[in-house]
Amino acid sequence: MHTPDKIDIREVSPRDGFQSLAGFIPTDHKLHIIDLLVRAGVKEIEATSFVSPKAVPQLKDAAELMSRLPRQDIVRAALVANLRGAQDAVAAGVDQLVMVISASEAHNRANVRCSIAQSVKNLDAIFPVARENGVVVNGAIAVAFGCPYQGDVPEGDVSSLVQEFYERGASSVILADTTGMASPRRIDGMVRTFIHGFPGCRFTLHLHNNRGTAMANLLAGLLAGARSFDTALGGIGGCPNVPLAAGNLATEDVVFMLEDMGVETGIDLEKIIQAAVELEKVVGFTLPGQVMKSGPRLARVMAGLEPCYSSRRRAGR
Repeated sequence: MHTPDKIDIREVSPRDGFQSLAGFIPTDHKLHIIDLLVRAGVKEIEATSFVSPKAVPQLKDAAELMSRLPRQDIVRAALVANLRGAQDAVAAGVDQLVMVISASEAHNRANVRCSIAQSVKNLDAIFPVARENGVVVNGAIAVAFGCPYQGDVPEGDVSSLVQEFYERGASSVILADTTGMASPRRIDGMVRTFIHGFPGCRFTLHLHNNRGTAMANLLAGLLAGARSFDTALGGIGGCPNVPLAAGNLATEDVVFMLEDMGVETGIDLEKIIQAAVELEKVVGFTLPGQVMKSGPRLARVMAGLEPCYSSRRRAGR
């Protein structure tokens, strides 16, 4: 099995995770979790989203949160959907704008309340604002592997949006399996098509686990040439405009698997597990991540010489 020496991980739990919750998490609690992520070695964090608080009240503290984030050693990213959001994010001091456009017309209208053509037109105003303020733009293509309203999404539709971002100078592009509809074969094909069509352009895979295939999809992407992945602490997350949306790949699960395969992530496994356990306390419910429950592959833990990482101990046989 040919694997790279290292990969990049973008942490999205503060944005994708907290937006999926029914209630509002206090800003201080969000900052506490982000601090633990940074201490664990996370370097790039999608911290919030600058959208209408009526649409996503869970992230109504976006400006305050961004103003209080540490400014050293991390890339502070925020998701936006239009010029107003981009302007607010730049004013708050972001390092990176994540401009999202859906690959299907139906999902784009549900997600950002406008057509794909209108979203693309917005780019002509957003990129100059970003450049004037020294902020990079990261394009994000939602439902790149399938749409809950449309079904299959033609690969050409995804490539067309990549081209729109690429021509305007996007620093990278995120290919999002927003609905968890991808399979390893689809991931392999998309990754190879992207690498062939846009050589030298950085891209990231954003994988949801709606159908239980996300980790297999990550491995397929890794073997096909992907070198950057979005993950979320504890496996939290889910698009609010996807019925019964499931979370992202748990950061600690991905770190465990890749590090055991000899792929460096730059993230301390024990510290990221501790962060996941703390997140579970903050949100008040059991998170889907698995490694936070079982712990790392260490003899002293398995022998019972240290406390179980999970906040719950279970009898077993």
